[in-house]
Amino acid sequence: VHNVRPLWPRGPMNRRFLLLAGLALLGGCASVPAPAAAPADAPFEELEPLIAARAGGEALTITVTSNGCTSKADFSVFVERKGSAAQVAFGRRKLDVCRAAPRPLELTFTWGELGLAAPQPVFLLNPLEGR
Repeated sequence: VHNVRPLWPRGPMNRRFLLLAGLALLGGCASVPAPAAAPADAPFEELEPLIAARAGGEALTITVTSNGCTSKADFSVFVERKGSAAQVAFGRRKLDVCRAAPRPLELTFTWGELGLAAPQPVFLLNPLEGR
């Protein structure tokens, strides 16, 4: 008589297997949030997620993730004035394809570069990354 083993384990092992298989199937259904859309007339498709942003007396400084090849020239800026305030959005024109470990990079844009006066209220449209 041949010694035949069942294809599926029996007992507590079977319950663990089914639980793990169910979790694996549910994990495959998880979704990633869609990137924030750029304003309709912006020169880029998506808004760059920012690590931080800081408005100073002379400039607006944003912190983005860099793999080693990110520069200020890689970004387009969209500015829309609404009354006494302005909406500002940043988007990448060129992807950072370097393979260095991701790290924060501060980029400073003067109010003059943005075409804004310093005391003007500014609303940043970019999403903030959770770090």
